[in-house]
Amino acid sequence: MASLRNSSRRRGFTLVELLVAISVLAIVAVLGWRGLDSIVRARVALTADLEQTRGMQLAFAQMQSDCAHIVIASNLGRRSVIDAEDGRITLIRTVFADDQPSRVQVVAYRLANGVLSRRESIATRDLKELDTMWLAINGDRDSNPAVVLQTGVESMTMRGWSGPDKTWAIPGPLAATTTGLEVSLQLDGRAHSMIKLFFLGAV
Repeated sequence: MASLRNSSRRRGFTLVELLVAISVLAIVAVLGWRGLDSIVRARVALTADLEQTRGMQLAFAQMQSDCAHIVIASNLGRRSVIDAEDGRITLIRTVFADDQPSRVQVVAYRLANGVLSRRESIATRDLKELDTMWLAINGDRDSNPAVVLQTGVESMTMRGWSGPDKTWAIPGPLAATTTGLEVSLQLDGRAHSMIKLFFLGAV
């Protein structure tokens, strides 16, 4: 009788015990999957945020270079050297190359359908050619290829700073006394705009 009792005790798990064990394993698996899913989602969001931040840094760096090399207005007579409105910037900058005289080119930033892009004309020393390129680019009638700087941009607003008057200028063709340009970019999913102030003609 003792041997029969011992053998019955060694038969293994009961059906109820197996069901409980399976249920526990299932719960652990679900919790583990949810934890892994949360980690993956957080990583994707972080990667997208880092890419967006990097794109904005590159865009602002390019704007800073263009604004720093903007042409001195007095060197071009009565020509406008910068036209800044919400969603668009057009300016004339100086181009330097090794063993070549300085030249000028027209640069345009445009925001369309959430995409911020930059275009530039060929560099020239001919003022008539410059006038033609300015009218074409400022009127968005040129065929110069655009370089995408950032996607997911809701708005781009700006205003100019007049140093002598110590006032903010109304968007549009900026006066020769304008010494700074403030650009504000609002990105999708961001609570606040990213603002950068550029000095005009710092170089």
